[in-house]
Amino acid sequence: MRITVLGSGTSQGVPAIGCDCRVCRSEDPKDRRTRPSILIELPPMEPGNGAVSYTRDVRSILVDTSTDLRFQALVNNIRRVDAILFTHTHADHVFGLDDVRSFNQMQRSSIPCYASAATAGALRQMFTYIFEPPSQKGGGLPQIALFNIGGPFTLGGAEIVPVRVMHGRLPVLGFRIGSFAYLTDCNAIPDESWPLLDGVRTIVLDALRQRPHSTHFSVAEAVDVVTRLGTERAYFTHICHDLPHAETCAQLPDGVELAYDGLVIDIP
Repeated sequence: MRITVLGSGTSQGVPAIGCDCRVCRSEDPKDRRTRPSILIELPPMEPGNGAVSYTRDVRSILVDTSTDLRFQALVNNIRRVDAILFTHTHADHVFGLDDVRSFNQMQRSSIPCYASAATAGALRQMFTYIFEPPSQKGGGLPQIALFNIGGPFTLGGAEIVPVRVMHGRLPVLGFRIGSFAYLTDCNAIPDESWPLLDGVRTIVLDALRQRPHSTHFSVAEAVDVVTRLGTERAYFTHICHDLPHAETCAQLPDGVELAYDGLVIDIP
């Protein structure tokens, strides 16, 4: 399995509009951060007997449709999206949904999307023009099939385990596949969710900045999570302009570093 970090930045991105701080003016490409998203690429399934399921041929799974989806797809040469997982409906995670129609056109098919019941309901309200399309023709609309997540499910032969975490007072979903987990936009992991992370060896985890925040882990808090899980590799994401990449990585424990846009992680 291969994970590509499409975006590692906070909701405003880095550089931030009108900011002249040293990170926003940095020439290090790893200090340029688009809005948070990852792409999960699954290995081909072994030939098997029986009927082909609706989700059997899924290979490329997008997590969230960030505001920067079009740019991220161009930079990373993404030409196929077989399924989309949504963590929650904050703007930086969903406002690229309209760009899904490019994949519809290339693939000549709708794309299944998976979200909690609350997130699915909010998506239907936010994007009424998609789910209750107007009568006029022209322009094109994203073609998606929206499914509620009620527990673990399978895509392309891989078990997707939703992990409930807290983003301030808002419950959002992280996701685990095998030994990998992705937890963005969170500042607390409920007691009942910790067992779902047992055995995770690689994690991409929220770490906004050094100072505490009401809805995101700080770097120190994220390090504590990594220590408790005992992961072999950890990459921090949803990073604001308080954290210069090279300088921050030099201060982190072994096996822990900041993620960056375009980072590729291979998972055994």
